[in-house]
Amino acid sequence: MLINAALILALYYFYIMRKLKLIWDFKGPDAEQTAKHHLIHLKEYINSNSVETLASGTELITDRHHICFVALNEADMPAMRDNLKPHRGQLWTP
Repeated sequence: MLINAALILALYYFYIMRKLKLIWDFKGPDAEQTAKHHLIHLKEYINSNSVETLASGTELITDRHHICFVALNEADMPAMRDNLKPHRGQLWTP
């Protein structure tokens, strides 16, 4: 019975748990550089707090709007959201 519970839990975490993308928006003429700089601090937080992430980076939305993001499992989201205050979030598909 214990093996079945462990298997179900493992399947939940690896296949069923939602993947989320936390996003910080930066707008204006310096948006690209600000997003890249924010990513440096985001990676420092991830390393110092041993957060399991699926992806992180920056993306161009328009020439004056860039984002910095981190993708992670839903279970890891509350602590990161509360500590780093992202501007928004969405479901993430690789």
